[in-house]
Amino acid sequence: MGELALTKAVRGSILHFKRDPRLGSASYEYLRDGILVHHRGRVERVGPASEVLPDLEPGLPVMHYKTSLILPGFVDTHVHYPQTEMIASKGKNLLDWLNTYTFPVERKFKSYAHCRYAAQFFIQQLLSNGTTTALVFSTVHKVSAQALFEEALNLKMRLITGKVLMDRNAPEDLLDTAESGQRESAELIKEWHGRGRLGYAVTPRFAPTSTPEQLESASYLLREFPGTYLHTHLSENQEEVEWVKQLFPEAPHYLGVYEKHHLLGEHSIFAHALHLSDAELNRLAQTHSALAFCPTSNLFLGSGLFDIEAVTDRGLRFGMATDVGAGTSFSILQSLNEAYKIAQLQQYTLDPLRAFYLATLGGAQALGLSRHIGNFEKGKEADFVVLNTSLPRLLANRFDSCETLEEKLLILMTLGDDRNVEATYVMGRPLFERHRD
Repeated sequence: MGELALTKAVRGSILHFKRDPRLGSASYEYLRDGILVHHRGRVERVGPASEVLPDLEPGLPVMHYKTSLILPGFVDTHVHYPQTEMIASKGKNLLDWLNTYTFPVERKFKSYAHCRYAAQFFIQQLLSNGTTTALVFSTVHKVSAQALFEEALNLKMRLITGKVLMDRNAPEDLLDTAESGQRESAELIKEWHGRGRLGYAVTPRFAPTSTPEQLESASYLLREFPGTYLHTHLSENQEEVEWVKQLFPEAPHYLGVYEKHHLLGEHSIFAHALHLSDAELNRLAQTHSALAFCPTSNLFLGSGLFDIEAVTDRGLRFGMATDVGAGTSFSILQSLNEAYKIAQLQQYTLDPLRAFYLATLGGAQALGLSRHIGNFEKGKEADFVVLNTSLPRLLANRFDSCETLEEKLLILMTLGDDRNVEATYVMGRPLFERHRD
C-alpha cells in the first residue's frame, strides 16, 4: 500500500501543449474525458479515461472533476510581491506611481515579520489563481527575498526571486551600493539557488536606479554563479526611455545599457519591452533573451501596447505576467483577457490556443524551465490547475453552447477569473481547493 498511497489520479477534460500552436498541427493534446496519473509528485501517465481506467491499480484514488478543465499550472513571468498591498493605486504614469506608492510600501520590508506575512499572503494569492510558478521581484532588503524563499520552499513551489539592486535615483533609505548589493546577492545565491525548486534572479530594478558600477556587479554575479537569472524592466514608459537617454548618453538605446554590461542572454527576462526599436528587438532575439508580457499593468498605467506580432515574428520567447501591483489582478485568465484586447488594438488576433500555451508551456520556456514544468509529459513535475467551467452562470451558459475547443478557451479567458479555479496542485498536492456549497 505504500507505493499506491504515493500514486494518485485526477479525471476531467485535460489540455496541455507540446509546442507553440502557431508552429502547426500536433501542438497540443486535448482529452474531453481524460485521466492524469501522478506518482511522488511527477507525471506518470495522461490519456483517455477509457484507456487509463482499466490499467489503474485497485483502490487508487481518482479525483473526478466532472465540469472542469485541467491544465498545467499557470506561469507568471513577472510580478512584485511587495506591491500586493498597493494594488489598484492611482498614478499619473510609471515614475509618478513609483514615487507616490511603491517606494513608501517597500520601506516596510526592512522588517522580517512584515516580509513573512506578505510572502505568505502573496503565495496564497498565486495559488488561488492557479499560478504554480512565478518570477518575482522582492525589495532592496535581503530579508524580503529570504522570507519569500522560505515560504516557497515550505510549499515545494517553483519560484525565482532575488533582492533588488538599486543604488541611485530612489529614496536614501531604499538604496544599497554596488558593493553591498553584490555581497548580499551572493550570500542569497549560495543559500537558495537550486535549493528545492528555487532559483535566484539577479535583480537590478531598472537602468535608471543602478549606476554603471552596479550593473557591472550584476554582470559579475551572473558570471560567478552560472544558471542564475537576470530579471529587470525594459522600456515600459516613454518618460522612462527618455530618462535612460539622459543617464546613459553613450548607449545607442535602452537595451544597449544592459548589453554593455553583458546582461543579455538565455537566462535574462525583461519585463514590458513596449517601446523598442527594430535594432533592440533583433538583439533580444539574437541573444536568446526573453520577455514578460504584462497586459493589465500596461493598460492601468497607460504605458503602451506590447507588440505581440513583432515579438513573435522574431521568434522571441515570452510569457504572460500579472505585474501586480501595477497589474490589477493575480489572475492569468484576466491577463489573457487584456492581452487579447491589446492584440485587437493592433489589428492582430491572439489565437486562444496560443494564449493558453503562453500561460503554461510558453511561460516555462521563457524561464528556461520547460524540462521540468509546462505540460504533462511523463516525468515532469505534477503542477496543475483545475478550472471549473460551470460558473459563473454567464460563462457556463456560453461555454455549453460552443462547439470547438478554441471557442471555449476564448470564453474562459474572456469571462473567467479566480472564481473558476477549483483547485491548484503543486507536485501532486492540492495546495488550494475552493470548497463550494
